[in-house]
Amino acid sequence: MALHLFNTLSRSLEPFRPASPEKVGVYACGPTIYDHAHVGNFRSFVFYDLVHRYLEWRGYPVRFVMNLTDVDDKTIRAAREEGRTIQEHTSPFAESILADADALGILRADGYPRATEFVEEMIELVQRLLDRSHAYRTEDGSVYFDITSFPGYGKLSRKKLDEVRQGERVAADEYEKDDVRDFALWKAAKPEDREVGAVWEAPWGEGRPGWHLECSAMSLSEVGETVDIHLGGEDLIFPHHEDEIAQSEGATGKPFVRYWLHVKHLRFADEKMSKSLGNTVTVRELLDDGVDPAALRHQLLSAHYRSELAFGSDGLEASTRAVQRLVDFRDRLRDAEVDAQAPPLELDVRARETLEEFRRAMDDDLNAPAAMGALFRFVGEGNTLLDRGNDRLPPQEAKAGLELLSSLDRVLGVVELADGSRSVDASTRDWVEERIQERERARRERDFQRADAIRDELAQQGIVLEDSPKGTRWKRVSGGQPVG
Repeated sequence: MALHLFNTLSRSLEPFRPASPEKVGVYACGPTIYDHAHVGNFRSFVFYDLVHRYLEWRGYPVRFVMNLTDVDDKTIRAAREEGRTIQEHTSPFAESILADADALGILRADGYPRATEFVEEMIELVQRLLDRSHAYRTEDGSVYFDITSFPGYGKLSRKKLDEVRQGERVAADEYEKDDVRDFALWKAAKPEDREVGAVWEAPWGEGRPGWHLECSAMSLSEVGETVDIHLGGEDLIFPHHEDEIAQSEGATGKPFVRYWLHVKHLRFADEKMSKSLGNTVTVRELLDDGVDPAALRHQLLSAHYRSELAFGSDGLEASTRAVQRLVDFRDRLRDAEVDAQAPPLELDVRARETLEEFRRAMDDDLNAPAAMGALFRFVGEGNTLLDRGNDRLPPQEAKAGLELLSSLDRVLGVVELADGSRSVDASTRDWVEERIQERERARRERDFQRADAIRDELAQQGIVLEDSPKGTRWKRVSGGQPVG
């Protein structure tokens, strides 16, 4: 089965056929870096990462780019309030967003273009639109896109142009979602723009680019005139992505994007999570509160991207248990007795079947919940088989199970992330072993109260003990506190 994607442009599931087999170009609408990104933003960013990982897992060569918007109405307003230039204000937020992305195991993109780095390309794009009669100047030195000059306007959002009045304009980057009017490509300089250093020279006058123009210039420059996959939140369909299509295709005369994928909102306390509603929580806040990053990533992948995701403590607790189940099964496979004389359990057969189930789910519009369902069924069946075989496995079955987990995690990125959050340094490992030896002495002396106290002490550090006929094993189940 070929990979199929739900294309917002056609409102249908389509087989994925990139423009060139040599490189799949993916452009993702990234954050506006006037503040820390919240976990609702990261629902989109983790989905972007899923797309990136799965395309590469499927063998596609990928160029993946995510922009960082560092000049627009929001960044200018925030910089003025702090008494800084836009560069001074936005740079720390760019760093924190990338740090949070690293913490959630998000693969680094091939590029993170910032709008202020592409102003020259934006000016050239505006000139092309003027030359092609898709844009016009105003007396104050601004330039607007004439939406009546582009017959395809509205094809992504299904907006109607019937009631548009010639020359009716909107200058703000943010406006009502049904407000179909000519939009600003270039905004004449205002005192507040000069105050924060957001003014550039252009042939039609000093000013700054419009928000919609920025993404077109960056994607055209960094990915190409036709993008295979364009990613974004559903709130960007109109006006942002509609305007991107108009100005990009108006300038090049070529299709701008082959497949548009849009992520539904994350809901928190029955509301869409957004800064405007004041109900946001950041990734850093969650991690500082002890949330396991692998559990957070799992939670953000737990609903199909075209369905809303209800986010909360119950879901995080369930995801924490799910991640631990994966880690425990992987460790059980690693620790199993590999014996060529062991009776066959057919774990390798189930591994092959699970691989196909996983692929079918992901090929069906990147259905991560169904793909994870296949993986967890394998874990359940694998544990049953290991119980039956008393943790003895033929070599080929142990290898098949571990290779499957490793392969699927290249897409999901959960177990590797969990390993990082559960790793311990040498001094901590020595301390744990010393406490286990002390506990063993207490048990031999039948001082069970002391032995239990040591177990509790280790548990407070996220260390869980497992007693077996072969001795006591230990593992770190989640972050835990550093041992001083």
